[in-house]
Amino acid sequence: MKILVGNNHLQRTGGTENYTFALAVELQRLGHEVEYFAFERGEVAERLEELGIHFMSQDSYDLILVNHNTVVERLCTHGFIIQTCHGVFPALEQPSPLADRHVSVTPEIKDHLDSLGVESRVLYNGIDCTRFAPYTPISLRLTTVLSLSQSDDLNRFLNRCCRKMNIKFLSCNKFTDNVWEIEKKINEADLVVGIGRSVYDAMACGRCVISFDCRRYMKMAIGDGYLNKDNFNTAIYHNCSGRGLRKTFTKKEFIQELKKYNPEDGVWAREYALENLNMAHSAKYYLSLFEEYHECQHDAEKALLQKTRLMSNILAGKLDVINSLQNDILRLAKKKRKYLNIIKIIGILLAVL
Repeated sequence: MKILVGNNHLQRTGGTENYTFALAVELQRLGHEVEYFAFERGEVAERLEELGIHFMSQDSYDLILVNHNTVVERLCTHGFIIQTCHGVFPALEQPSPLADRHVSVTPEIKDHLDSLGVESRVLYNGIDCTRFAPYTPISLRLTTVLSLSQSDDLNRFLNRCCRKMNIKFLSCNKFTDNVWEIEKKINEADLVVGIGRSVYDAMACGRCVISFDCRRYMKMAIGDGYLNKDNFNTAIYHNCSGRGLRKTFTKKEFIQELKKYNPEDGVWAREYALENLNMAHSAKYYLSLFEEYHECQHDAEKALLQKTRLMSNILAGKLDVINSLQNDILRLAKKKRKYLNIIKIIGILLAVL
C-alpha cells in the first residue's frame, strides 16, 4: 500500500515529530511503501531519508496520515486522509473539515472535537516499544533521576530536591540538549520527570515517572505527580500534561513524591505501554480505519445498486400500469368517436324529416 505520513515540521525532536517518525518506521516494517511530507525539514526528516523513507514524490496515495490541519489542507486531494489531533489549544491541532477521518490521542481531545461537531476515535500516543525498551533494570531504591523538563528554572529546583536525598540528577532539555537517542539517556535513570510524550517514552523504557514541568505556555509548573496504576487514568485523560490533577510542589512536597518510588511501578509502566501505547498496535489501527472506510464504501455502493434495481422494478411496474391505462383510454376514445358519429347521423336525419 502507498502511504504518506505528514507533519507541519520535521526539524528537531519533539512530540508530533517523534510520533510521525515512529509511525513511518512501523508502517515500513509492515511492508508498506512509505513516504513523508513536511513544510519544514531538518534532522527528523534526514533520519527518515536514511531509512529509505523519502519525501513525497507521487501524486496520489492509498492512505495519508497527518498531524496538523495545515498539512491536511495541502494534501487532501492526494488520497484518503486521516488527521490525528494531539492537543486541545494549539491552532495547528484543530480539526480540519477536509480530513476524511479524525483521531484524538486522548479522551480530552475527543471531547473537544465532539464539542465542535467532529467525530473522532481515541488512539493514545504511539511509542516504538522496540526502540524505547528497558535495556537496563531500574534499581531497588531510587538512585538516579532524569528530568526532561523544558525549563532551566525547574531543573534547578529538581536538582536541589535530588541533592537533598543524595540522588544523582540528570537533565535533558530538548531546546538546549536536543538528543536523538533519548532512550539511552532514559535508561540511565530509575525515574523520569516530564509531561506528555516524555512520560510515555519513559514508561516504555520501564521507568517510574513523575508528571511535572513548566512549559513556555504555562504560568507555573504543574503536574500530576508520581504516576502509577491508581491515578494514571486521570492523568492520561489530559495527555499526562498536568492539567488533570494540576499539582504544584514545594521542595518538601516534591521530595515526598520522589519517596513514592517503587520499582514495581516500572514493571507496570512497561506492561501498560506495550498494551496501550505501542506504535505497532497504532499503525495497525490506522490501517483498520482505512479498511473500515472501504468496507463502508463497498456496502454503500452495494446498497445503492440494490436501491437502483428496486427503483427500476418499481418504475417498470408503474410503466406497465401506465401503458395499460393508456390502452384503455385509447379504446374509450375510439368508442367515443364512434358514438359521436352515430349522434351526428341521427341529427341530420331529424333535420331532414
